[in-house]
Amino acid sequence: MTTGTALPEAAGGAARQRAAGDWLGRRSGLLVVFAYLAAALALNWRLWRGLATMAPVGDPGPADNDLMAWFMRYGADAVGHGRLPALVTTALNAPHGINLMWNNSLPFPAVALAPVTLLGGPQASLTLLATLGYAGSAAAMYWLLRRYGASVLASGLGGAVFGFSPGMVSAGVAHYGIEFAVLAPLLTEAALSLLTGRGRPLPTGAWLGLLAAAQLLIGEEMLYDVAIVCLVLAVVLGASCRTAVRARLGDAVRGLGAAAAVVLLACGYALWTQFHGPLTQHGSPWPIAKFGNGILSFIDPQSQLALHTASSAAYATAHGALSAEYVAYLGLPLLILVAGATIWYWDVLPIRVAGVTWAALEALSLGVNGPVLPLYWLQHLPLLGLMIPDRMSVLADGTAAAVLAFSLDQARAGVPRTAGRLRRAAPVMVAVLAVLPLVPRPVAAVPAARVPAGWDTVFSRLRLPPDAGVLVVPAPYSQHGEAMLWQADSGQPSELVAGWFLGPGPSGRAVTSYWGPRYTTRSVVCLDTLWLGKDPGPGCARNLMLALRYWHPAAVVADSGPSTPLARFLIGLLGQPAIRDGQLLGWRAARLGAG
Repeated sequence: MTTGTALPEAAGGAARQRAAGDWLGRRSGLLVVFAYLAAALALNWRLWRGLATMAPVGDPGPADNDLMAWFMRYGADAVGHGRLPALVTTALNAPHGINLMWNNSLPFPAVALAPVTLLGGPQASLTLLATLGYAGSAAAMYWLLRRYGASVLASGLGGAVFGFSPGMVSAGVAHYGIEFAVLAPLLTEAALSLLTGRGRPLPTGAWLGLLAAAQLLIGEEMLYDVAIVCLVLAVVLGASCRTAVRARLGDAVRGLGAAAAVVLLACGYALWTQFHGPLTQHGSPWPIAKFGNGILSFIDPQSQLALHTASSAAYATAHGALSAEYVAYLGLPLLILVAGATIWYWDVLPIRVAGVTWAALEALSLGVNGPVLPLYWLQHLPLLGLMIPDRMSVLADGTAAAVLAFSLDQARAGVPRTAGRLRRAAPVMVAVLAVLPLVPRPVAAVPAARVPAGWDTVFSRLRLPPDAGVLVVPAPYSQHGEAMLWQADSGQPSELVAGWFLGPGPSGRAVTSYWGPRYTTRSVVCLDTLWLGKDPGPGCARNLMLALRYWHPAAVVADSGPSTPLARFLIGLLGQPAIRDGQLLGWRAARLGAG
């Protein structure tokens, strides 16, 4: 076993030296990346088979993936008109609008993938984004492990554990800002380079700032989570190598200053819009107490994994938050291996640092329910009170992958060359068996909601002004996002009443989907209940008339035949529709007070 006061350059270097001269060693990185890409394509093969028409199954709210598609189209349309997307818009939730910086709006991916969206549609862009997220996250972790001396085999296995972890697969259904974790290992490496002196302070700090700015515009929450990871790493590394880290503290501070300057230069306007622009908010819209990992979450596999039982899948389905938040599973074999390797190879600095960081992150992921949990005492600190605790497990999987990779190399190096073939293969076999329970099943997919026949005809005949707000039924909210997807696919209407998003309530506190006074919420639920052919109960007509006066839409468009309960209700309230095309009915603003 090796010891030292700085991160070693060659943990597992012997294995790398043995491979340096052969064909595989020279081309290992490319082969590994191709393997990751093939695995990502296989994982999403159903989405690729129906590219642009299929959506993943299992998103935490039925409208989440529709909202992500809306964001991709919104950004692409802006690029198509030769500009960047506005960060505050009334294209959704008219007349209030939304602040994109308070939503997981994917501005960087939306702009970068604009050509794909404009040519193939937003679902095609989301499928590509998810596929690159799996393969790219794995490749970035592979690079990080190789950077710190792990062998090709160990790094390849560690990269797969991170990029295709159960937590990543769960996040890959609509939580694209978490699943596209390509920059997380790169951010971690840049921060470690500042702490360990591997890079010059100012260039390394500027690189860290560029990565942080890009991550902020991919998924702001992931940036905060990576910052917590880096802080924990710094504490553990500082406790392990006090003299060495203290000697580099000044350079690290200069590098962090350069990083902050780059982030402010690149994202200063976006941050100002978020915290000082229109529709700012405070607090969290989520009941944070429900978003902690239970102990059984680490050992009970969800149904998305190839190896699971009916009881484990039932436990995951009944998880206290949402199925997409079931991100902690690593399986008992890998948990034992990571914990055991951390103790057995305690003197090996990379394993000690990664293992302690893994334990700290998993402890934070347990949530805030009880004084024995670390986050219970830390939740009042800036940013920590807004984080969703269980998602720390996604990055904890990266530290578990590091322990696995470095300990595998240590175990292989400890086997004499004269040992038998089975003994030499034993460390690899143990590692593979520990990882085997993490293998996912292909992502399930269903056809995305298609734009109704006659949609373009109805809007062209309505002759609405460019900034006209329209109430579309089914009205978009958490359970029905069809209208957002239709707007994203067709560009009509230019402004959509209601929606599924995050925004400030009347007091400025963050809520989900604030459309106005309480009667607006009742109206949305009432209309969608009628659209489903069910009885909405009393008070529906009165609430809707109040909501229409509040929203002042230029038109109402309903996806409903003329003889349905919804059509009869709207005709009784608004009079005969001005436009009728197949299953679509449309009323202009002038008729909204009729009947």
